[in-house]
Amino acid sequence: MDKIDIKSLDFNELEETIKELGLPKFRARQIYDWLHKKLVTSFDEMTNLSGELRKSLDERFYITACEVARMQESKFDGTRKYLFKLSDGNYVESVFMRYHHGNSVCISSQVGCRMGCRFCASTLDGLTRNLQPSEMLDEIYRIQVLTGERVSNVVVMGTGEPMDNYDNILKFIKLLTDENGLNISQRNVTVSTCGIVPNMKRLADEKLSITLALSLHSVTDEKRRELMPIANKYSIEKLMEACEYYFEKTGRRITFEYALVRDVNDKDEDLKGLSQLAGRVKAHVNLIPVNPIKERDYRETAHGDVVAFKNKLEKSGINVTIRREMGRDIDGACGQLRKKVLSENNEEA
Repeated sequence: MDKIDIKSLDFNELEETIKELGLPKFRARQIYDWLHKKLVTSFDEMTNLSGELRKSLDERFYITACEVARMQESKFDGTRKYLFKLSDGNYVESVFMRYHHGNSVCISSQVGCRMGCRFCASTLDGLTRNLQPSEMLDEIYRIQVLTGERVSNVVVMGTGEPMDNYDNILKFIKLLTDENGLNISQRNVTVSTCGIVPNMKRLADEKLSITLALSLHSVTDEKRRELMPIANKYSIEKLMEACEYYFEKTGRRITFEYALVRDVNDKDEDLKGLSQLAGRVKAHVNLIPVNPIKERDYRETAHGDVVAFKNKLEKSGINVTIRREMGRDIDGACGQLRKKVLSENNEEA
């Protein structure tokens, strides 16, 4: 009999499963509390359960737990990048960032990525597999245990395309925001997408209170196709229709992620187009100085030009921020640390 991933069961599913085992209902709450509040990694730690029950649970279920393979801490801002080893030997990255408004964690949703965005290290080796809800949760849980600090904001913007792992992402959000667990507000959860239109619309129909962030990065189909292969399937007009649908269904303003690449998408015509698109759906624009990666020849736009780009957008009535650069000295960009460790492992082999 295959063991069940107990940490991926929501509270109602766990209650039903416990009931099927002939156990009293209150046991489900005890177990859920151990898993999602006390963040244990074994049934032996559940000390208010009998030894016999713990043994029985261990025979039927397994508890997902990430193992730290490497941690790098920025000497500039204290940002920590964790490389976690999963139970099957694969690796994922997570980033812990301290802000004045609380601690944020950026998690991965897949092992690798198949989207092929030209400026991202995550996609260089393709997609290995999707992460389960429990694995995404445990990226956060391990960081809370390791830092001893509460996480109040979660961004699903690490390795992988969340909308390519749709069902598991939905379950993850449900577990993360459950009042019986960490109880993080949906409004403090951001999920990114490079623009898988059908799943953007499916997500809109869920009417969640999360923030959806669209990786736009270009305002013309031609240029976007050069940067992001997904643009060959979904045009900017299709993207905008999905954004309008999302706003209509949820009332939640979308964020446009826009990575500024020198001499590629940072010209006046790009600025004008971005202003028009953002104004169409009242989007917030998050400008990102692109992280250089050695496998690509893209360079970041100079800081002064980024600020000028921001100021011109604001004069057009667009709400804009420049993403604070964190962890540049610790392979901070998506996929960089995983790529480095995989290369090291291959050299050793």
